[in-house]
Amino acid sequence: MNLNTQFELIRQSATVAMADRILALKAGGRNIIGLQVGDPDYGTHPAIAEAALKAIQSGLTHYGPSRGYPDLREAIAAKLKRDENVIYDPASEILVTHGGIHAYYTAMQSILNPGDDVLIPDPSWATHSNMAIMLRGNVIRVPAPAENNFIPHFESWEKALTPKTRIIVLNYPSNPTGAYPTRDYLQKLQGFAKAHNLWIVSDEVYGSLYYGGKPTCAAAFEGAKERTILVNSLSKSYAMTGWRVGFLAAPASVIDNALKAGQNSITCVAPFIQKAAAFALTDPEIQQVTARMRAGYAHRRESVLRIARELESDKVLVTPPQGAFYFFLDLRPLKMTSLDICERILDEAGVGLVPGSAFGTQGEGFVRMCIAASDEDVENGFRKIVEWAERR
Repeated sequence: MNLNTQFELIRQSATVAMADRILALKAGGRNIIGLQVGDPDYGTHPAIAEAALKAIQSGLTHYGPSRGYPDLREAIAAKLKRDENVIYDPASEILVTHGGIHAYYTAMQSILNPGDDVLIPDPSWATHSNMAIMLRGNVIRVPAPAENNFIPHFESWEKALTPKTRIIVLNYPSNPTGAYPTRDYLQKLQGFAKAHNLWIVSDEVYGSLYYGGKPTCAAAFEGAKERTILVNSLSKSYAMTGWRVGFLAAPASVIDNALKAGQNSITCVAPFIQKAAAFALTDPEIQQVTARMRAGYAHRRESVLRIARELESDKVLVTPPQGAFYFFLDLRPLKMTSLDICERILDEAGVGLVPGSAFGTQGEGFVRMCIAASDEDVENGFRKIVEWAERR
């Protein structure tokens, strides 16, 4: 029987594949430090769970509005104004989605036509490219080299432009590097998009996780909203990965299309999850909880940097991430592929990582280490990585 040949152009998730392998090793009795999956080790706050339980007990177990409950869309609009200083109409410019991936899917379905070219930085999260390919777009990777803090040189955008280019995809703070550009850079990129009539799809799932100056929202410029689509979720910032709730903020015409994509893929987000999400976004105490989680990641980040200074390895080069909860460790001095490095560190040192090549050619020789794990696992895992590298 014939299959969809488009799927021959993409690979399975390297993160999920590594997680599956680690589960198998653990089942066999191996003690593995898992630093491969971007899932917060913090639990969802009990008050959020209680809000969901109350919604279930009140009977919110049937279909809900496919656009999202008004109170949740209003909470999302308030969050965007509060945190990103951008204003969206909750009635027409916001869609509740089944997590950040679904938000990205509905965004791309809304604006991408078969054969359109999509510009995506390299390295970046594989789903950004894979989804565009699944929807029959042509992905052009724009080099974002380590030597430029994993931000594309601006002339690289210009060089990558073709007559068929329709979309620029951004993800800042970045998965896997934690990098994000300056406000001036984003403003210049918005001018580039306007000059060439391009959409900007900005995945800002990690926008609340930063360790220095606050990253700038891609839509926070005069005239930018009309060509910018914001993708976000509660997964990382509120430790709600398993709840699968996110949102899209975009011009009304895009939301109208995205609504159709949502209705024909998930129907709606579960009503009791929507009520929990509305509570999470608006409760003052929960906002303090998210700030404490960010402080926890900052502490682990500093621990890794302290150990790096202590060990002074010339084989594991460490760049402090500006945001998110990953280190993109540079092991290029070992002259090995990132896949070989990850497999050998897993087998010989018992630490789970993700190969940098999973995020693009610019990631070759790097590995992604997640610090959304216990303090002990982060510190012990990083020491094991350096000790393993020093034995090579």
